[in-house]
Amino acid sequence: MKPIFLYLSIFFFFTACKKNEPHPQLSSEAAISKKIDKLYSTYGNSNDALYNKPFSDSLFSPELKATLEDAVNASKADIEKVKQSDHPDEKPLLFEGAVFSSLYEGYNSYKIKSVVIDPSGTSADASVAFEYRMSPPKVSWTDKVHLIKSGQEWKVDNIVFDSIGNSKDLKASLKDFVQSTKQ
Repeated sequence: MKPIFLYLSIFFFFTACKKNEPHPQLSSEAAISKKIDKLYSTYGNSNDALYNKPFSDSLFSPELKATLEDAVNASKADIEKVKQSDHPDEKPLLFEGAVFSSLYEGYNSYKIKSVVIDPSGTSADASVAFEYRMSPPKVSWTDKVHLIKSGQEWKVDNIVFDSIGNSKDLKASLKDFVQSTKQ
């Protein structure tokens, strides 16, 4: 019985020591790539996530998060306003199309082409190449995701859309959407 306790003690000692080892930090470029992957895997082509998932403090800058919340709340208010109106069959103002990409139809694939970190280390721009191949011809474009460093974390602050889109950038399109609900 004593040898079993001895072996277990040694095992627990080494397992406890491994937990205290320092974990290697991701490089800034890898951390940025991980944030962009999280953005597009969570909010990709579906607008259901906009209405049904809270916006993450760890993914979005405080300013962009507040702008997203304002836009979604304005949309939800318009949905309720239409329901209560004399014409409940009218279409309320909704998010349609891919909100986080230039092309309304969305994308089939994306690839991070480059990450450029500002010399101060507080902001970065990542060029993300997209493709849409659901109907001919294939459409390719590049959006630029702007991130800021908040503490030790990179956060998405804006997306500058390619010229194929109808809007210059994400923040502007969200603010325009909120304005349209007030008219």
